[in-house]
Amino acid sequence: MSTTPPEPPIVPPPPPPAYAGLGRTATTGAILPVPGNAELAIYLLATIVLAIIWAASDLFDAHGFATLFTWLTIGYILSRGLAKASRVLEQ
Repeated sequence: MSTTPPEPPIVPPPPPPAYAGLGRTATTGAILPVPGNAELAIYLLATIVLAIIWAASDLFDAHGFATLFTWLTIGYILSRGLAKASRVLEQ
């Protein structure tokens, strides 16, 4: 006859808590930085740099500023569209 006590059952550790984020729904994935996003910050920075160059340079006129600002805006809109399109299938 054995006198050893029975072993306790093995209990798995609880799962890590889900990050609640800034809203009320829990999420386990990455969240966007608050406020805005990185593309917006770079867009605003590039616009400010263009405005400084336009104001300080005689070689860069209003037409050049408007043209570069237009292309910068097109690039920003396309980058946001691609970022949102890449998340469509994740849901």
